[in-house]
Amino acid sequence: MNPYRRRVQYYETDMMGITHHANYLHFMEEARIDFMNQLGFPYARMEAMDVFSPVKALSVDYRQPCTFDDELEIAVTVKSFNEVVLVIGYEMTNTKTGGTVCAATSEHCFLNREGHFVRLRRALPEFYEKLKELCP
Repeated sequence: MNPYRRRVQYYETDMMGITHHANYLHFMEEARIDFMNQLGFPYARMEAMDVFSPVKALSVDYRQPCTFDDELEIAVTVKSFNEVVLVIGYEMTNTKTGGTVCAATSEHCFLNREGHFVRLRRALPEFYEKLKELCP
């Protein structure tokens, strides 16, 4: 999988010129959507098939600040997947310094429109197989 790249925008920084911590969550979401597109399963397609993947937990370890116009490379990996819960890892690197900006994980479940759990093996078997292949 190719890492997701994005440039920090001025509006994403605080008065000290540092990227505001809440923006890292947006960066993670952008990278996750890109990851799903690369897998061939765009999130919009999942929603059209009545499968939604809300975030159930987040963990972010901020290691090094980044500032306006820094380019981030975000590597996305599958940490674990048990058909009901998917844990995704993120490693954000500043391409200018080579330093790790943050390491994070997000946990997701899969629900239908009514809020009932969806088993991907039945609902999206191709996506299920791709995720299983990417598990460590």
